[in-house]
Amino acid sequence: MNERRSGHLWWGIGAGTAMVVAAMYVGQESLPGRRLETLGRVPEFTLLERSGEPFGSADLQGRIWIANFIFTSCSGICPIMTGHMSELQNTLLQTGLSTVKLVSFSVDPEVDTPEVLSRFAQKYGAQPGLWYFLTGRNDLIQELAGQGFMLSAIVGVDPPEPIIHSNQFVLVDAARRIRKYYVGTDSTSVEQIMRDVKNLIAEVPW
Repeated sequence: MNERRSGHLWWGIGAGTAMVVAAMYVGQESLPGRRLETLGRVPEFTLLERSGEPFGSADLQGRIWIANFIFTSCSGICPIMTGHMSELQNTLLQTGLSTVKLVSFSVDPEVDTPEVLSRFAQKYGAQPGLWYFLTGRNDLIQELAGQGFMLSAIVGVDPPEPIIHSNQFVLVDAARRIRKYYVGTDSTSVEQIMRDVKNLIAEVPW
């Protein structure tokens, strides 16, 4: 096991301002017609998709999308979160909202190659072109999580698992603005996200 994986990597809500802002809006009640606050903006990025092709913010331009951070060997919250993401995918398809995209970032990119992510995605029935799985350089993903999504990494020692990470889903609008956080392990998260997605679609202009 290398030094990075033997360390305790805790992906959670960031410290300081980021922590306060995110905490204020996690699980806030979703109401029909309620305009969501703008909490930040995701920077431009380019990573590698499970298909082996480059994929990034330019490919999501003009789309509403939901992001989360996982890793394929996770035995804790990842199966729950990914199950809820799968449920969200099915709901989007059933309601004719497949233009809304799902993006799962790996927090263990050294292990989660495109081939590994592809097998993982197939396990959950992830549809290409709707649900994307991204990997890349670890420092780039950490920077994106910390500065872009306001989710940060704290290093420690002797963890029960090599990587402990955020359980958040993040709703991003068509202009790459962060609009809301959700507890991805919460069974009601899909319903909340769908309600807020419809509110975003109704916003004119963006």
